[in-house]
Amino acid sequence: MKRLPAILVTGGAGFIGSCFVRQQISRGDVRVVNLDSLTYAGNLASLDFARRDPRHVFVQGDIADSQLVGELLAEHRPHAMVHFAAESHVDRSIDGPANFVMTNVVGTVQLLETACKYYRGLSESARRQFRFLHVSTDEVFGSLGAEGVFHETTPYAPNSPYSASKAAADHFVRAFHHTYGLPCLTTHCSNNYGPYQFPEKLIPLMILNAAASQPLPVYGTGANVRDWLHVDDHCQALQRVLERGRPGECYNVGGDCEQTNLDVVKAICGVMDELRPRDDGSPRSSQIRFVADRPGHDLRYAVDCTKLRTELDWRPQVDFHSGLRRTVAWYLTNADWIETVQGGEARLARRGVRAA
Repeated sequence: MKRLPAILVTGGAGFIGSCFVRQQISRGDVRVVNLDSLTYAGNLASLDFARRDPRHVFVQGDIADSQLVGELLAEHRPHAMVHFAAESHVDRSIDGPANFVMTNVVGTVQLLETACKYYRGLSESARRQFRFLHVSTDEVFGSLGAEGVFHETTPYAPNSPYSASKAAADHFVRAFHHTYGLPCLTTHCSNNYGPYQFPEKLIPLMILNAAASQPLPVYGTGANVRDWLHVDDHCQALQRVLERGRPGECYNVGGDCEQTNLDVVKAICGVMDELRPRDDGSPRSSQIRFVADRPGHDLRYAVDCTKLRTELDWRPQVDFHSGLRRTVAWYLTNADWIETVQGGEARLARRGVRAA
């Protein structure tokens, strides 16, 4: 029986990475070698059927372990590497920026060096097919005012340790393409939401706090604006970039759905009122509490996806309000997953206040 082609995915047990792995396995025509160190935000419980499928090979390890990565590349001979592995929470980066430098910058550079060695050893036809896809964020571009959008050519202006570390990683990916000829692609996504997201992020945190009748902490006035993208749409876009993207290029991925943080929280409250009303009948919005703003909190993100739409024929398919409703319902019916990823610890306490 002919061996299926392989993709090496880093960080494939995290929120976005696990969605990408599930989509790849469901396609049925590829093997996924999944390298993840299983930090707090990565968990095999997020891989459900994929972890039991013979086309999915899970390896616990660090992207900075060049020997391990080299062995995986030599054994499985992937035609692509998709790099999700990263520290990703802004509040955590405020408390401990060095961890973000080590994983997002140093780890990415070491991964790129190992990828280059593998790439140089491929046949000419295999080199034409090979791709290194780096999954980044729109936060590298900084903050927008009331008008305008981020383009792929927008100058970088990161304002948090997290976004600074991702910006540095982006620059190294670009440098490895131009200096060593590694066929790299970079994507900049807007805020993702959907099932399996670690509960420290805005949407799952508000869902779980609302369900537990706890305060719903909204930073500042809640006027900060984000463009929301369902994780399924994001991973479909990544597949399109892998298939059709031009090496050396960057592609913005957004949901074309700008919402203030306060409007998102109110929308969650509305769905919760319907799916799990409070015993006294009072609205969940009464749990909203305004708290001190995050240090260096960017006002607004919005991305222009024209390049992805016109060149690669991709468009988001999930409407925000239906996607949000499905997301709320998922968290309300998956208490076992929540308990597993939280490890029984009280992980919902606020972080990122050290600089305040």
